[in-house]
Amino acid sequence: MAAPQSDFLRILTERGFIHQCSDMQGLDALAAKGEVVAYVGYDCTAPSLHVGHLLSIMMLHWMQKTGAGKPITLMGGGTTRVGDPSGRDETRKILSIDDINANKDALKGVFAKLLTFGDGRTDAIMPDNAEWLTRLNYIEMLRDIGRHFSVNRMMTMDSVRMRLEREQELSFIEFNYMILQSYDFVELARRYGTNLQMGGSDQWGNIVTGVDLGRRMGTHQLYALTCPLLTTSSGAKMGKTAAGAVWLNADMLSNYDYWQFWRNTEDGDVARFLKLFTLLPMAEIDRLAALQGAEINEAKKVLATEATALVRGREAAEAAAETAKKTFEQGALGADLPVVTVPAGELSAGIGVLALFVRAGLVASNGEARRQVAGGGLRLNDEAVTDPQAVVTGAALKDGVAKLSFGRKKHVLVKVG
Repeated sequence: MAAPQSDFLRILTERGFIHQCSDMQGLDALAAKGEVVAYVGYDCTAPSLHVGHLLSIMMLHWMQKTGAGKPITLMGGGTTRVGDPSGRDETRKILSIDDINANKDALKGVFAKLLTFGDGRTDAIMPDNAEWLTRLNYIEMLRDIGRHFSVNRMMTMDSVRMRLEREQELSFIEFNYMILQSYDFVELARRYGTNLQMGGSDQWGNIVTGVDLGRRMGTHQLYALTCPLLTTSSGAKMGKTAAGAVWLNADMLSNYDYWQFWRNTEDGDVARFLKLFTLLPMAEIDRLAALQGAEINEAKKVLATEATALVRGREAAEAAAETAKKTFEQGALGADLPVVTVPAGELSAGIGVLALFVRAGLVASNGEARRQVAGGGLRLNDEAVTDPQAVVTGAALKDGVAKLSFGRKKHVLVKVG
């Protein structure tokens, strides 16, 4: 199609957000008039979202910022009770209602960093699909909603087909997930005038099924828009590290570690991530993307600080950047490094150096720590650990702390608690 007329789709296009759209011209016309009401659903499976969720949140952010319409962050208090089978080889753990509600409350804060909530025309709202899904009568659901679904078509959906091809069990409750997600779209259309669902490309099948269900159940025209599922230049899944998911909430991942995740971006991903995960203007991104050789590290620092400022705040981002500068460039002890606390009595008796690195989360096991010692990868107070049998006592603390390091970029402080 021709270049988008709306600022919303123009920005999404030039920044690399768009993977698929059910009707780009129709959606563009709505966005140009400021009449889009778009939602993204977030199940409450953990007390924090991770960086993989940022793409869809940024899409909602740009929609609101350009005046294209109203964002809806749908909390999946109902669908979390079922479990989304998309992209999984095994059934998700069924959570208790109390756990789901606790997770939901913990998730809310991050959205306020990127969206403005309120009662205005383009202000965001945050409903919970438990409001309608938990009230469905099963017989009525089968008759009024289920009759519009073809089992033949459902079997071709990636979330179902891939599980069956791998001979992995797919529970009946999971099989129903796409029905509930599709009905969410219809219910949101009826309640709030929603006309667009956005999400990752793995959700395309579920989203267009919702578009079709809306047509069958007499809603206004609905649209689907997905963003790519990101992998790094080396093929790794975006947002996954050896230590696990890169969480957005500070109580699950320190500001320093979050900043460091972005600082460690591969050279080939810097320009793309600047477009997707910062609010920098394109001219500045183009300037940074043109940096070559050692200068690309400056672009990585900008990426780390800007991406961290988005979800952790500018002050936290700049503090993390300063900690990194002191630690790497000046050889000083950054006070904002992650901390592991050790009881005084335990430290007095002495702790095996391998066990201490495991406790700090720098290595996964004593065996891995031993291999890193052999390769010169572990340091205590900036000195290489050479004896895997060494014991760390209070004598290792300088000004009340000791610094554990794995490689050049991973550091943890040890303090007495």
